Formats: sequence, structure tokens, C-alpha cells
Amino acid sequence: MKVKLIDYTPEPERTVAMAARLCYSSVGAEKLEEKMTDDQVEKLVGKIVKMGHASTLEHASFTFAIEGVSRVLTHQLVRHRIASYSQQSQRYVAEHDFEYITPPSIAGNEQARQQFEKMMQEVRKTYDILTGLKIPKEDARYVLSNATETKILATFNTRSLLHFFSLRCCQRAQWEIRAMAYMMLKEVKSVAPLLFKNAGASCVATGVCPEGDMTCGMFDEMIKLRENN
Repeated sequence: MKVKLIDYTPEPERTVAMAARLCYSSVGAEKLEEKMTDDQVEKLVGKIVKMGHASTLEHASFTFAIEGVSRVLTHQLVRHRIASYSQQSQRYVAEHDFEYITPPSIAGNEQARQQFEKMMQEVRKTYDILTGLKIPKEDARYVLSNATETKILATFNTRSLLHFFSLRCCQRAQWEIRAMAYMMLKEVKSVAPLLFKNAGASCVATGVCPEGDMTCGMFDEMIKLRENN
């Protein structure tokens, strides 16, 4: 799996701080930036995040290039509707000798791994036969597995990204998208540490687990995980 932050709003924290200050100031937009020091930006961003003044967070966005993930993952990812996606098309891109993602539970079980790989080879063979019979790629793709490797470009604003992290960094999230979420979190923390200081699973940000009886019971471990990312 590869996750790379390829673009983002320049000075995202200053942009968010400017948006917040405009809401409460009579100063015109052109003068907001020149009057704000780095210390003021830091204090205002901290206040915004604590207050939950989330609309101002929408003015900063982040774009990720993601590859080496399965269709299982991207089917989950696109459920986060307030985001923009561009995914490699199986309609136009041939999937001969496609790469595939093997879950750790299968990779660690020799018998299961052999059966899994046997099925992937059968899928490849069937796909090749269908395309060899002049079946369009858009129809031949119906035999492809959810394990098929794919690539996707995803753009989130800060508000949507924080919500994404609250759900997908949770220990109860599916393993593949959880791994990707932590890679994404590490990327954005490197360019906007103030905005994502407390980002992560809901329990990390709020101190309360929303899962009720289905809690993972790993609050202390989750806090340590946040500090290491």
C-alpha cells in the first residue's frame, strides 16, 4: 500500500484561521492575513478545533494518491460522500495479470493462502479467455475479484477528513482501510499539525467510545497510537 499527499491548500492552518476570524471581525478579507501572526494562527486554530466551529475547516483541502489497495477498500472509501474521487477504470484499463491484495488472516494460513491464490489464478485465466473472445473489458471485469488491486485519487476538506479518521482509525474498522487511514493521518500531520493534533478514532478525540458494548477496550493503546503518528 502506498499513500502520498500530492496536493493541499497552501498554509492550510492560516487559511482556516482567516476564515474563522472573518466570521467575528469587521476587518476586510484582504487585511486579515497580513494582521495575523503565527502565534495568533496557532491560538485561533486550537480554539476552533476545541469549539467545534467546523465550517471554517472546510476551506482547507488535501489530495491523496493511493495505490496498492483492494476494491474492498475503495468500496468503503467512497461511502465518505463529502469528498472527491478519481479511480482507475476497469472499463478502460486491461486487468491481465492484475495484482491482488491478500488479507493477513489468509496470508498467515498456508492452506487458506493456497486456495486463495488458486482462485486468483483462475480469475486471471477466465478474464484472459473472455477478452480473447472479444468480450469488452467493461463486461469481462465482472469476473474480477474484490481483491483486485486498484488506484484512487481522493480529496477531502479538513472537516470531512477529521470525520473519516474518527471512523476509520477505530480498532473496529476493517484492517485495510484502517491501515490506510493512519498513513493518511501521518501525511497530513506533517503539513498541518495543529489541525490534526487530536485526530484519530472518536475515543482519541473525545475521550469517549461511541461503540458502547462493542468497544474494543483499548483506549490507552489508542492514545499511544495517536502519539506515535
